Amino acid sequence: MTTPTTPSTPPNPPARGRRRAPSRMERAAGRAAALQRPRVLLALLLLLALTCVMLLDGYLRAEVGGDQRVRTGASASDVPDDVLDGGPILSFPGGQATTVSVPDKTIVLTFDDGPDPTWTPQVLEILEKYDVPGTFFLVGSMVSRHPGIVRDMVEQGNEVGVHTFTHVDLSYQSQARVTREIEQTQLALAGAAGITTTLFRAPYSSQTDAIDNYSWPVYESLGEDGYTSVFIDTDSDDWKRPGVSKIVEWATPEDDEGASVLFHDAGGERSQTIEALPKYIEKMKAKGYTFTTVSGVMADQQPTGAGPAGGAPGTTGSGDSLQAAHHEATGATLYEGKALIAAVAVAEWTVPALSVGLVIVGVAVMGRFAMMLVLARRHHRQRNRRRFSWGPPVTGPVSVIVPAYNEKECIEATLRSLARSTHPIEIIVVDDGSTDGTAEIAESLGLPGVRVVRQANAGKPAALNNGVRHARYDIVVMMDGDTVFEPDTVRHLVQPFADPSVGAVAGNAKVGNRRTLIGAWQHIEYVMGFNLDRRMYDLLRCMPTIPGAIGAFRREAVLQVGGMSDDTLAEDTDITIALHRAGRRVVYEERARAWTEAPGSLGQLWSQRYRWSYGTMQALWKHRRCLTDKGPSGRFGRVGMPLVVLFQVVTPVFAPLIDVFTVYSMVFVDFRAALLAWLAVLAVQLVCAAYAFRLDREKYRYLLMMPLQQLAYRQMMYLVLIHSCVTALTGGRLRWQKLKRTGEVGTPAGTG
Repeated sequence: MTTPTTPSTPPNPPARGRRRAPSRMERAAGRAAALQRPRVLLALLLLLALTCVMLLDGYLRAEVGGDQRVRTGASASDVPDDVLDGGPILSFPGGQATTVSVPDKTIVLTFDDGPDPTWTPQVLEILEKYDVPGTFFLVGSMVSRHPGIVRDMVEQGNEVGVHTFTHVDLSYQSQARVTREIEQTQLALAGAAGITTTLFRAPYSSQTDAIDNYSWPVYESLGEDGYTSVFIDTDSDDWKRPGVSKIVEWATPEDDEGASVLFHDAGGERSQTIEALPKYIEKMKAKGYTFTTVSGVMADQQPTGAGPAGGAPGTTGSGDSLQAAHHEATGATLYEGKALIAAVAVAEWTVPALSVGLVIVGVAVMGRFAMMLVLARRHHRQRNRRRFSWGPPVTGPVSVIVPAYNEKECIEATLRSLARSTHPIEIIVVDDGSTDGTAEIAESLGLPGVRVVRQANAGKPAALNNGVRHARYDIVVMMDGDTVFEPDTVRHLVQPFADPSVGAVAGNAKVGNRRTLIGAWQHIEYVMGFNLDRRMYDLLRCMPTIPGAIGAFRREAVLQVGGMSDDTLAEDTDITIALHRAGRRVVYEERARAWTEAPGSLGQLWSQRYRWSYGTMQALWKHRRCLTDKGPSGRFGRVGMPLVVLFQVVTPVFAPLIDVFTVYSMVFVDFRAALLAWLAVLAVQLVCAAYAFRLDREKYRYLLMMPLQQLAYRQMMYLVLIHSCVTALTGGRLRWQKLKRTGEVGTPAGTG
């Protein structure tokens, strides 16, 4: 029987050779696609930005790529003897290696490995108190993290030098790595204090006798670029923490000799250094010593004009000593330096915030798993009690509504499965302006009890409402045009209506095309993520969604809430929440199984899940006032809404933190511990999934694909949700989309 509700005459075919004008839906789809592309790009850019921030923070904190080797005992046969036996200040004026010694009764206080937010300010305070300058050899990664300390250091009149960016032994590094270590530190100095410097000290090479055949080319190359390498005469060995008296003793030169002296203002616990430093300054002043900087020594002893080669200004005998080593950063160097400092500041704020978020997300995820397991088990035991019954069996006929738009591949299998139903039904196929002959196929089958209702294309909600208007019975079952029911599905689905308080029933949607990798991943998600959730929500009496593939409603309840709304893309979630607010109970019947065709490609899967997640956000926002509903009808607002927002929006958006921090920890912290933690989380998920498969009597072999699902499929779902959030924040609107069908879901027997 056919009931036309609107004219269905197809448009005239285009004349041969003339391009057909795009239809209204095609134009709308094109506009929607054009609007979504920037949002997809924005979502990807957000993920890329997060990744860059994490990499930058890891690089600064863990010296990613840093070589922890320290060379010892190498030959120094290629190093000139006058360098090995010369003073601690090495430069290359005119390309010739020249060393300078510190004059008698003179101390050059040098500090390595800073700046440190705890110890460096205390060192600066002591130097300022005693009016003593210091020369600080700074690690670039620390400079970029603590630029304010460097700014104060320079403004106080102290001198700074390069101590590489990641504190690696440069004798093991390539020329490109050496250049990068120096340039990155100079950028950090430019961004922090607006200067660059010509002073350099290599890590693990405090005295000239540490120069060997491997490190000598590094010093020569840097000398050609205008750098002055600074070594020491006397080492306090304060890093050993031998005690204050020992530090003072070891830092004191013999026989009133001048010395370049090494202390550390970072790199560990430096309380002994802080205590020893004022005692040392007082002792040396009492012995008649004066304190200066490296540039001060160079200005006093180097002949005028004998500056470093390579075109860079060097330490000359004229002008202010600090000016000789420090140069104002200008142009690209200054702006790139400021950009580096800004990026590090973002990373310094973001990563700790994300760490806190990770703890919250981790607790929420583990709490959700625990809640699902406990409540799903209770739900299963409750439903399988011998005494459990909804009431007298429901035996009256029901109406099954099948909205269909271009479902020629699937409609026959769908209708034939309904024709085998063990419960009396009428079947209403609402053809939503199909152009592929869907309505004609449905009519040609000649199945009993099938009515075809035609309408102009208006979308799925309108098709369902049209079906409700044509329904003859008080209970209506709604399903998708690509879904196959088992013979007993409708009978099981309608039994809860024996309870007068029940207004709607959610069925058990199963993935029919699970033989492909994408299908298997979705199968795991349906069994664990959807059906286990529904058991939990059912027991809490706050079911958020009746799946579009299989759901049953009291007809009067649907009409009471105004029917299926097209305000959102998730009309199933929308009407479910509306029924809760109307005081109707929504339950889950796991025995009512429907086999649906899941998206077969990543593109279609993205489109479907994007619509689902964005539609859910729309529905939650539309019904936000349910948070203040009173009485039984307010239960969803009190319990369901917070759980849905937490578990379906907030937690999934931030759940990538688990994977991101796992990778971060593997690279920058502890690979083994991070891997074990990730495997522990996976094990918990496997336990939940295995229990869900047991409840649904599914085959466990699909769980072998779960680790791969976590690595690939889950990341895509995160991107989809981020994309949906971006669309929601930017005020985008989508149309209901049609996925490509193959019709491969035939009968349930073929899906195992």
